Amino acid sequence: MNKASDHSTQVFVKKKPGFYEKYIKRCLDFFLAFCALVVLSPVLLILTIFGTIAMHGNPFFTQERPGKNERIFKLIKFRTMTNKKDKNGKLLPDEKRLTSYGKFLRKTSLDELPELLNIVKGDMSIIGPRPLLVVYLDRYNEYQKHRHDVRPGLTGYAQANGRNAVTWEEKFEMDVWYVNHITFWGDVKIILQTVKTVLKSEGISSETSATMEEFMGTGNTGLLRR
Repeated sequence: MNKASDHSTQVFVKKKPGFYEKYIKRCLDFFLAFCALVVLSPVLLILTIFGTIAMHGNPFFTQERPGKNERIFKLIKFRTMTNKKDKNGKLLPDEKRLTSYGKFLRKTSLDELPELLNIVKGDMSIIGPRPLLVVYLDRYNEYQKHRHDVRPGLTGYAQANGRNAVTWEEKFEMDVWYVNHITFWGDVKIILQTVKTVLKSEGISSETSATMEEFMGTGNTGLLRR
């Protein structure tokens, strides 16, 4: 990565999609996600049962997220946090709601497995920028908005290179870089690197939070991947 003083001066030029991105990626996503759902159905059933017990109710977490071209869809994951609130009815901080079971799911990335359904439906891809909160849409600068030019992914270039241990700006840099560098072998490398990252339990938390701090916006400064 090379530093730049002002993101607003950078003009994003989308490269012409290659054959893989245009014709193969979506078909491969559907096939692999469907096969994974079939093969992993016993695991999904067990986690659903355990989750129901650990969370004292619904084991699934659904939330609206922006997808390709900022189209809103409902993301589905296994719940990792309780809904405990303080005396004023406000949700407690993440670290107080994150259960031991939830920590295990996050450490192993098993909480992401239900997103295979989102991939089959076409909301997501196996590889792509992670789908974040809808409220962030107005906080991206013009360069960062291009992370939504492609389908969001179950994992992505940023997740394979730091997960929550890198800054928001670094994540978005990697996301936008990926948008312009989609190749079959690149996706394979991201999958392999993701497996390595998960096995080594790297980047589960940020330096100051049990999950990741809220993104409040970058302004006009940041890093620029050329």
